Amino acid sequence: MSNVTTKLKGIQQWYDGSVSWKDNTINIKNKTYNVDELPLDVPLNGTVYGALLNDKGMYDKFEPSMNQDPYKAPPKAPVLYIKPANTIIGSKTEIPLPSHVSQLQMGAALAVVMGEQATKVKEQDAFDYIKGYTIVNDVSIPHESVYRPAIKEKARDGFCPVGPWVVDRDCIDNPNDLNIQVYVNGQLKQENNTNNLIRDIGKLIADVTSFMTLYAGDALLVGISDEAPLAEEGDTVTITIPGVGTLENSIQKEELALGGTT
Repeated sequence: MSNVTTKLKGIQQWYDGSVSWKDNTINIKNKTYNVDELPLDVPLNGTVYGALLNDKGMYDKFEPSMNQDPYKAPPKAPVLYIKPANTIIGSKTEIPLPSHVSQLQMGAALAVVMGEQATKVKEQDAFDYIKGYTIVNDVSIPHESVYRPAIKEKARDGFCPVGPWVVDRDCIDNPNDLNIQVYVNGQLKQENNTNNLIRDIGKLIADVTSFMTLYAGDALLVGISDEAPLAEEGDTVTITIPGVGTLENSIQKEELALGGTT
């Protein structure tokens, strides 16, 4: 059993529950439900930040260009970006596919959810500020340019599925050694592990909070692997992290998807 914090669609309050991985059930207020039958909502209420180039594979891919213009040298501090509020959707919600593209990249990531305000945190104290962990799919339109922020490719409506809940920090023995699997229509397309992070979770939080404050409810994506798998209209994408949960979304034309725009 793992303790989780979750939210149900159409209900404002948050619930503490316990998940049985063996039975795929969740107990909320002394009542047991099948996880697949619950309308789970986004389990976050803060800002979602991503850490770019914090996966070794992704870093190695772009390292040759780091000494060229306009960078001239590898980054010395974490490179952050934001997934704004319009991108965030829950598990089982459809990901909108814009009409001008045929495929989307699925950026599976572990997200660290902060439990309290964190400023200038020491690395050895970083885990004291963590509430728990959830799964994020950092969806993007395939693109090559890294010379300017990819706003149109990464910040579109519905491009940040999150869920299914936040697992309490103490339920995960070692978040720096978690396996991440991505399935498309039931077929394994990518496998990675958080032991491939350049900055592990404690170091990342310390370095980020050395120059900015993270607030309770904020989520920090610890790193996206290179060669994110592609998915297209009608596909079902499932991301699993043992002990954290399963995030599942299907892809639908933008004009038809819930929350999509024309």
